[in-house]
Amino acid sequence: MTSAQPIIDDGVHADYASDLYRYDTEAQQVARFADIGPEQLAFFHQQGYLVIAEAFSPAQVADAAAAVYDLIDGKQPEFRGVQLEVSAQGQKLTGAARRGAVRKLMNFVDWDERFQPLATDPDLLDVLARLMDDTSVLFQEMALLKPPRGREKPWHQDCAYFNYPLGTTIIGVWIALDHADANNGCLHILPGTHREGPVNHFKRRDWQICDTDVQTKRDVVVPLAPGGCLLWHGMTHHGSPTNPSQKMRRALQLHYRPANAGQIDTDERMQHFGGEVRGAEC
Repeated sequence: MTSAQPIIDDGVHADYASDLYRYDTEAQQVARFADIGPEQLAFFHQQGYLVIAEAFSPAQVADAAAAVYDLIDGKQPEFRGVQLEVSAQGQKLTGAARRGAVRKLMNFVDWDERFQPLATDPDLLDVLARLMDDTSVLFQEMALLKPPRGREKPWHQDCAYFNYPLGTTIIGVWIALDHADANNGCLHILPGTHREGPVNHFKRRDWQICDTDVQTKRDVVVPLAPGGCLLWHGMTHHGSPTNPSQKMRRALQLHYRPANAGQIDTDERMQHFGGEVRGAEC
């Protein structure tokens, strides 16, 4: 941890150094899925990410954003995928107060047909297939809400969470439903880190890379307009800071795997990513 002045949260979440999300560069973008050719595929394999500025239409984004709030508001009474912030659990919240207390929706795509045009978009699936050299399979669904004062997601590798063999091309797809920028907690990535192997993760503010191991000089920020989309390799280091603004930041995050991917157990995964298991310190 550096000696820089920390960002002070509201007492519910831990602090972190203010220069943990320093950046000098914004991510490169292509306009649409149709613009992705061999050069862009090579860029993904080299840098570990690809940004599509206008991946989805305003109507698709508006429908998905409304569907997120409908699930939070209880319009599907059997849906159990709403995850509240710890400070709000046990409270009977409704309306704007409940929406502002939700951190995630899990396993939501099949609960509202308005999510399907995004999760099964033919152009998206075509790009994923070209990147994986295989048919892609959706295996994790999260809607991520970062309200004003919403907390940080520390630097991590997604493959540290998933029981797939090293070398599997796991791809995360992050779709902005609101403007996401450096002022309200958009994603930051470290290009090229997907080619550098697994990194020790520790349970600190979250399951994360140790702050002192984050190569902040490589930080690239990924601002997105609604309908913009970030694809990143599951080994690419990424995180998002606290939202200090008064603007909500909603996004859909989907993870896809190759259809032929094998599996490992948690013990084997922890031998690659578990800091304490491997005798490391943070």
